[in-house]
Amino acid sequence: MIRPLDGILVVSFEQAIAAPFASRQLAEAGARVIKVERPGDGDFARVYDQRTRGICSHFVWVNRSKESLTLDIKHPAASEILDRLLAKADVVMQNLAPGAAARCGLGAKALRAKYPRIITCGISGYGEDGPYRDKKAYDLLVQSEAGLLAITGSVDEPAKAGIPVADIAAGTNAYSSILNAIILRGRTGVGSGIDVSMLEALTEWMGFPLYYTIDGQSAPPRAGASHATIYPYGPFSAGDNKVVVFAIQNEREWGWFCNEVITQPSLVEDARFKGSAARSLHRQALKQIIEGAFKPLSAKEVIDRLNAAKIANGRMNQLSELWAHPQLAARKHWAAVNSPVGNIPNLMPVGKTDGYAPRLDPIPAVGQHTRGILGELGFSDQTIMQMQSQGVI
Repeated sequence: MIRPLDGILVVSFEQAIAAPFASRQLAEAGARVIKVERPGDGDFARVYDQRTRGICSHFVWVNRSKESLTLDIKHPAASEILDRLLAKADVVMQNLAPGAAARCGLGAKALRAKYPRIITCGISGYGEDGPYRDKKAYDLLVQSEAGLLAITGSVDEPAKAGIPVADIAAGTNAYSSILNAIILRGRTGVGSGIDVSMLEALTEWMGFPLYYTIDGQSAPPRAGASHATIYPYGPFSAGDNKVVVFAIQNEREWGWFCNEVITQPSLVEDARFKGSAARSLHRQALKQIIEGAFKPLSAKEVIDRLNAAKIANGRMNQLSELWAHPQLAARKHWAAVNSPVGNIPNLMPVGKTDGYAPRLDPIPAVGQHTRGILGELGFSDQTIMQMQSQGVI
């Protein structure tokens, strides 16, 4: 079995979500990822919670298929280990606190001066320069800085996204940037330095509302689970108190909806609802009409009508229902991945390919691979034991 990143060694000084999410995807494509963790507790994301059969839910999500090496990178004796390890590395990643990598001799300029073929990738809240360079950043704070809170939530109160979107955006961009750098190195023989900012990654995702407000125009209003500018587009209650989510994108669909779903064809010509902007302006009146028409129907009956009328729709699933989603099951999107507590169901990588099978190796315990990796680097058992007693590893 050949995978696209076979033979690539990634050394990642990573914590939390952004860098681990990127390196997990590199591992799935065949790269060997050595995750460098603090001796003792390791990555602090290991202890956010214990919800996944005693392991942290965050850690299970982003750390499969890696090897864990515990190392105190600030210890003077760590330098020899780092020298031997980084001499073999193709990619070095880090999302440590601002300036921490450079203080430990792991900054991009220092590494690339010593190893010209190496690819470095630093992920930080705001980037390696600019007035915010040294500012600490967490997902919620970046969501706030990027304007996401300003457009998310209800009219009365902003809300953050329920998942760490700034971390995910940064990790996704780091992954694709590293792939580009690997391709470029294949042509030039020279590595690249990659600087990923969580703020810039999330600002990219803010594209529609950002351009909507160009030249000082007002922002889209916070609209809860509905679309801020298109209506009807969002959740509506059926007669059995279950919620159906559907979207009308154009006048053709509006006509189908009026005629076939709520059976009120006169609404097609109603001036209040002619065009997306008008429907959005009169959304409260339209909501009452729609939910009044849905009141005699169950959610299933509403969905059946929407499907028949070719109107895009979905159920508002709880997470318990997502675990049993029939589409995920049909596409075999779950796999068993081993861990220190046994097999745990994990999602398969997005983007199914018939070219290779993704690597789905275990989730590592803290320092599980330390002795093996140091042995590969030429350290004797006696030296390894000595390092352990000194707190180096």
